[in-house]
Amino acid sequence: MNLKPIRIKAIAKKELIQIRRDPLSLAMAFLMPVMLLFLFGYAITLDVDNLRTVVYDQDKSGISRELIREVSASGYFTLVATLHDGAGIDRYLDSGRAHLVLSIPEDFSREIRAGRAPALQVIVDGSDSNTATIALGYVTAVTERFAQRVGRGRNPLGITQRPLIDPRVRVWYNPELKSRNYIIPGLIAVIMSVIAALLTSLTVAREWERGTMEQLISTPVKTPELVLGKLIPYFLIGVIDMILSVFLAVFLFGVPLKGNALLLMALSSLFLFGGLSLGILISIIAKSQLVASQVAMVATFLPAFLLSGFMYAISNMPIVLQGITYVIPARYFVTILKGIFMKGSTFHLLLGETALLSFFGLAVFALANRKFRKRIT
Repeated sequence: MNLKPIRIKAIAKKELIQIRRDPLSLAMAFLMPVMLLFLFGYAITLDVDNLRTVVYDQDKSGISRELIREVSASGYFTLVATLHDGAGIDRYLDSGRAHLVLSIPEDFSREIRAGRAPALQVIVDGSDSNTATIALGYVTAVTERFAQRVGRGRNPLGITQRPLIDPRVRVWYNPELKSRNYIIPGLIAVIMSVIAALLTSLTVAREWERGTMEQLISTPVKTPELVLGKLIPYFLIGVIDMILSVFLAVFLFGVPLKGNALLLMALSSLFLFGGLSLGILISIIAKSQLVASQVAMVATFLPAFLLSGFMYAISNMPIVLQGITYVIPARYFVTILKGIFMKGSTFHLLLGETALLSFFGLAVFALANRKFRKRIT
């Protein structure tokens, strides 16, 4: 098919003029990504700290007070109260004023001095299972470290006991285990999915509603020229939004960018092309700006948020949902962003995701051309 750049340029120029005359479109194009990144970037976190803790110390010994100080100094627990009887435990947990209660028995220090393992009761609010599981892990780590230091690994006979296994743990890619380092890259994928589709979902529908589509149909402009002309201005806006999002991720949220920034932008362009083509396709089918924007939001935000691996591991999903994720382009873009940001992945490591994003973009662009051609015949 012989495409003429001058026609594509004319359509793109017309769209740019329309964008400049529409403050709402400009606001949505440049302010919405920043607002969403601020909102979700600060609101979504999987880090569990500041666990409100109540202590019921029945032993009241130097060893029990030392344990309490170690729990408080760990940085994960905030002591909100010290109980003098067990009647207040239910009150604190029921009201939500405490996440967990540390109950130290009367014979705690005596059992330690005798070389025996004392019982230590930990009551955790399990209404939030994720927080409860992490809190128990923190308590276990603190108490094990305390036991090794205070007990000094000796039994009543004075024989030094060494653990059978001495693990030396090394965390790669995210050594501080900050959830923000992998949430922000995934969040960029979700935001760009929504923005790309929303930007172009109104273009063709707006022409139908304003009665200018008939004029475009009567011109010699071919369908691919029209679609490309409408894509190009929003593609440039999408690239600017992507650069702005990466800038905020690195310099505002402190997410390390270990990979090649040019590779990141090149692969992001593939994703933008597919997302913008999807918006065009929705606009062609809907013929209404209101319907198109609603369909674009539902078709992009929910799949990208729930089925891309951004928040929930795909391997933990039911088999049926795992199969559906293969048709969600955000799945591959999330992998690309996390790989380049956190691992410094190179192109050959992301070749599969790149190929699938390219296929998705070309397939949706071809489908948009086919649907529009059917509309004007």
